[in-house]
Amino acid sequence: MGWVSQIFIALVVSAGLLQWWLLQRQLAHVRRHRSAVPEAFIEKIELAEHQKAANYTMAKVRFGRLELIYSSALLLLWTIGGGLQWLDMAWRSLEWTPLWTGVAVMTSLLIIGELLSLPFSIYSTFAIEQRFGFNRMTPALFIMDLAKQLLLTLAIGVPLLLCILWLMYHASTLWWLQVWAVWMGFSLLLMWAYPAFIAPLFNKFQPLESGELRQRIEQLMQRCGFTSNGIFVMDGSRRSAHGNAYFTGLGQNKRIVFFDTLISSLDANEVEAVLAHELGHFKRKHIQKRLISTAVLSLAGLALLGWLIEQPLFYSGLGVADMTKYMALILFMLVMPVVGIFVHPLFSWVSRKHEFEADEFAAQQTDARDLIQALVKLYKENANTLTPDPLYSAFHDSHPPAPVRIAHLASRITAT
Repeated sequence: MGWVSQIFIALVVSAGLLQWWLLQRQLAHVRRHRSAVPEAFIEKIELAEHQKAANYTMAKVRFGRLELIYSSALLLLWTIGGGLQWLDMAWRSLEWTPLWTGVAVMTSLLIIGELLSLPFSIYSTFAIEQRFGFNRMTPALFIMDLAKQLLLTLAIGVPLLLCILWLMYHASTLWWLQVWAVWMGFSLLLMWAYPAFIAPLFNKFQPLESGELRQRIEQLMQRCGFTSNGIFVMDGSRRSAHGNAYFTGLGQNKRIVFFDTLISSLDANEVEAVLAHELGHFKRKHIQKRLISTAVLSLAGLALLGWLIEQPLFYSGLGVADMTKYMALILFMLVMPVVGIFVHPLFSWVSRKHEFEADEFAAQQTDARDLIQALVKLYKENANTLTPDPLYSAFHDSHPPAPVRIAHLASRITAT
């Protein structure tokens, strides 16, 4: 076994041990604080509700440990274990062109990966979510969603993959720059198309009924200078009892979306405060910042791939015998998430910073007390733990821990 293989195995094992250690910390911390509601929430959340959230979190952590072992072992089997080499040779025996062979290898890898992860999806939905009263998905709907997702991925992904591989094989030595331009253009197109053409394939969206709530939302949008292509209520309750709200789309095709579960659980003041938070992301230009960071990182990644694609050790060290451009792309896509684990805390920190900024904006546009009350209700109804391990949260969580976030909003009340 060469030194590249040894380094890769060490990287996978190190990343796995780090994630296992963080999961163990989360499990121990939540269990240790299960018996008492945090002081800041004593008057808002019952002990039974707090314990349900703790039990739900611990169940997901235990399940997460199994997923971690499985995914790490599967990655090593695909690479060092020769799985990719076997799959490649099976398709190459048909003697297709490299372009179509690459499409076949990548598509079959995707389908096999989805099938191998299917037991975990089934258990998560019909065991964990069902046990804690969140799942409303029927087996028929689960299968229908799975089929739609697969067909949609193939319909969109295969043409995109053909374009990328064609550029890799036929463009100049700066093919990676052209691929980057195609990828960014595709990402923007998908953002624009998602609310009107993709999301309705899975959920029903009804315009928010006229009345006091719609009027208040429209006034808030006017104050914030935000224009959208509609305010919609989504039938989230068809699949889950979890509640949420978001805005999606690009340019004139932006939509504001509320889950029906959220609309039914919050009053008008609280819904307005939640929307003000979401609009805070728009006003603070968080979407643009994320797009720019994604563009920079993807450009750097493709430039790196442009160098790695010519390195024999990149292939042989990861269990692949032949230097093909499509296999370089596959290996890169498999390896980079492992490397990304070690810089994940940075992205989590930026995301939490954006959440604080959006909360501050909401406190300026509405009463911070309403957002606090809305968040408490959502923590309760979604069974979000109030006592995450600080280190685990810093590493993984895109939102600040509940006590920290509530305290931050409370300070805005004092400030005003």
